[in-house]
Parts: sequence; structure tokens; C-alpha cells
Amino acid sequence: MADYRIQDETALPKMRYMNRPASTTPQNQAPETLRSDARTIGLIGLAHGSSHFFHLLLPPLFPWLIQEFGYSYAELSVMVSLFFIVSGTGQALAGFAVDRFGARPILFAALGSFVVAGLIASTAQGYSMLLAAAFFAGLGNAPFHPVDFTILNKRVSQQRIGHAFSVHGLSGNIGWALAPLFMAGITTATGSWRLACLCGAICAAVVLAIMVFNRDALDDRAEAAGAAAKPAAGAVAAPQEHPMAFMKLPSVWLCFSFFFWSTCALSAIQSFASPALQSMYGLPLSVTALIVTGYMLCGAAGMVVGGFLVGRVQRLEKVISICMLGSGLLLFVVGTGWLPGMAAVIVASIAGLGTGLAGPSRDMLIKRAAPPGATGRVYGTVYSGLDLGFCLAAPVFGYMLDHQMTNAVFYGSAIALVLSVVSAVIVGDGVSKKTKAHLAAA
Repeated sequence: MADYRIQDETALPKMRYMNRPASTTPQNQAPETLRSDARTIGLIGLAHGSSHFFHLLLPPLFPWLIQEFGYSYAELSVMVSLFFIVSGTGQALAGFAVDRFGARPILFAALGSFVVAGLIASTAQGYSMLLAAAFFAGLGNAPFHPVDFTILNKRVSQQRIGHAFSVHGLSGNIGWALAPLFMAGITTATGSWRLACLCGAICAAVVLAIMVFNRDALDDRAEAAGAAAKPAAGAVAAPQEHPMAFMKLPSVWLCFSFFFWSTCALSAIQSFASPALQSMYGLPLSVTALIVTGYMLCGAAGMVVGGFLVGRVQRLEKVISICMLGSGLLLFVVGTGWLPGMAAVIVASIAGLGTGLAGPSRDMLIKRAAPPGATGRVYGTVYSGLDLGFCLAAPVFGYMLDHQMTNAVFYGSAIALVLSVVSAVIVGDGVSKKTKAHLAAA
């Protein structure tokens, strides 16, 4: 049987520099490593931001699609569901492809799929072509988390991996923020939603060209100095385990559940918090719509700070618990209706700070829980919980709004955050116990 014990880099400091040439000193290597790390982190951040941008290729255009084709919102929402069904299913499968073929070619194919999605949307003459555009956008989105985290874990040195996770999460938020402005802005300025989709395809093509030009910084088959430990000379390799063996690990499914519950909360805020606040507090939609922007901006700020916490904290589940519970408490208070109108918008926005702070710690916890050699498969499986959360939460919270259960939107999101904390605590406890057992056996 293969050794699936947790590899905690912080517990094995001596292994960090085992792959350095004897003639290279840490002082001489530091500037080169910094440049290499920054280059890889920047490229992955750009790619990840592009994937989040294509989450919202079509939704900002719904008013124009309704005007031209006469579709209902129910019909158009099928495109969103199709996107996440394809993305979620493909994400779990993409992890196996990443471990088998490497992350870099999968990244190129994913960006190419975005180009196809934009081109199809720009020439769509009916519902079927719009569905095809949503399909290819979901197909392109599917591999990004196993691809991104495999490259970051292989290429970035350990002292900067927390910052890498921080930039990764931050870039996703930026992609979400830019897409509506870009798509709706071009459509409003030119009167053509097709031109907006074509411009989206061009942006994806430019990003793909940048990745191909800098492909050496994305080579996950060649690890950067300090990024991972090499086996000691003369060490006996463990027998190969079945590719599906990682699915027997409880930590994998606990991480999956963490993403599912935390994404349910995010879905509630992104899609339903604004109309819920309007109904509860009597504020205009132009004001309540600020909650999404505020939540994302606070989340982005939290991710930046969270990147510094990762390198200084051993029990990451404690960081996640404090931050997520704090966010849940704020959302619960908003749901009570006790606050003045604008205060409710501000408090709900600040809740994003806690979820942002927890983001880098969450990604590092998954890294520690992943068995050696199964990084892509684990990230693919775990992050498919994100797509499932988006798929299932929307109809549940939509039902609540349709039946005037406006405060339940905030209560439900708070409960979902608490459930995500339970999963994180159990995973963190398991990682800690296995690390101690590994050190005791060493």
C-alpha cells in the first residue's frame, strides 16, 4: 500500500532545500526564486481571473437577450445551471487528467474553450447556440482549480505559497467584478451584445497567448527550488496505489463539504441578498446592489491579509473557524432586521472580510490534506463542491424569496458558514494527528 500520510512541509523544514544544487547558496538563489515565484503567481492569477470572468459571460447580457429573443429568466437560468453542471462534473474528472498529462496543456485547452464559448455566443441565432456557449464556458472553467493549485504547489517556494493562494483568490474576485462592467459596458456603448461576446473571446485569446509565451513558468513537471521536497537518495519508492484510492480518505469528502456549504452562503449573497435587503429594509435596489460589490471588495482585502496568516499559523482550521463564524454572526444580525437600513448593507458587506481571510488558509489546509501524487485529483474533487453549491443553493434561496422568507436568506447563509466550519475543524484535527504520528514514526 502507498503511504498516504500527510506531508506537512512546516513540520519537515530540513526537506525544503534538499533539491538545491550544492553550489547554490540561499542568498544567491533568493532573487532568482523570487522572480520565478512572482512570475508563476502572476500568470496563474491572470488565468484564474479569466475563468471567473467567463462565469459571467452571459448573465450580464440577460436583459438584452430577453429583448432580442423574448426568453424568460427561467429559460435563461438554465444556461447558468448548465455552466455549473458541466464545470462541476468536469472539475472532478479534470483532476485525473492533470495528474496524468500535466497541468499546463490542460490550462491551454481550458483557455481555448473560453475562446470558443465567446465566438459561439457572438454568433448565436437562438437558444441552442447560447446553451452551446454556456457548455463550452463551463468546460473551460472545469479544470482551473486542479490546474492552478497543481502548478502553484509545484512551482512556488514554500515561504510564498500562502501569498500565492491569496493572489489566486483575489484574482477570482477581480474577474467576477470586471465581467459585468465589461460585458454590459460594451453592450451599452455599442448597442451590440454580440460585439461584447466577441471582445470576451479576444480577451481569452490574448490570455492564452500570454500563457503559451510564458509556458516555461507553468511547467508543473519541473519543480522550482524550495517548492517541494525530493526523496532522499536510496529511498525506496512506495508501491503505486489505485488512482481512485484517494476517494477513500474522509478528509477529501470533508473538504468537499466545506466548499459546498461555504459556496451555498456565497450564492445567497451574490444572487439574493440585494432583493432581500430591499424587502426587509425598504432600500432602493440601486443601494442594496452595493452589497455584492462591498462583499467582494472586503473579501479581496481579507485574502491579501490571509496570505500573511498562512505562513504564521500551524492550526489553520482555527483561523478558518474564527473568520467564518464571525462572518456568519454578522449575516445573522442582518437577518434579524434590527439594524438601520444602510448599516445592514455595510455589516453584510463586512462579512466578506471574514470569508476572504479564511480563503488562503482553506487552500493550504487542502494542500496538507492531499496525499502525495494526487494533488490534481484532490483539488478537482474538492472544488467540484463549489459548483454543486452554486447549482443547489440558487433554487433553495430563490424559493425563500418567492415566499417572502427574506430574513431566511441571511439566516440560511449564516448556517451554511457554520456547517463549513464543522468540516474544516474535523479536517484540521485529522491533519494535526497524522502529522504528529508521522513525526513520532520518523
